[in-house]
Amino acid sequence: QVQLVESGGGSVQAGGSLRLSCAASGYSYGTDCMGWFRQAPGKEREAVATIYTDGARTYYADSVKGRFTISQDNAKNTVYLQMDSLKPDDSAMYYCAAHRLGPALCYPETPHGVFRTWGQGTQVTVSS
Repeated sequence: QVQLVESGGGSVQAGGSLRLSCAASGYSYGTDCMGWFRQAPGKEREAVATIYTDGARTYYADSVKGRFTISQDNAKNTVYLQMDSLKPDDSAMYYCAAHRLGPALCYPETPHGVFRTWGQGTQVTVSS
């Protein structure tokens, strides 16, 4: 059974940094699209960044471009989200998700329902 487990969330002050990890078990990375999403209370879920593990193509939502970096370690079956210059608006539950439907569907704009496997989430709180 495929599982995604996020870790690395926590509380930081504005301007600080956190690195989230998403470890996959039950299968090995291959031609996967991995994505990081977030949802704050009362707000819709938002795609933050995506990476296609075959070619390491990365894409970001405008709201995080230049501050967040998505990366992968295929040997560890793990995708990371390095978050720098954090703002209070970045506070949310962060989820990772995956699908194997190809690179044409590996963008932050991809409908969330395309992602078939989801983790349980990790909380990020940024105080001002």
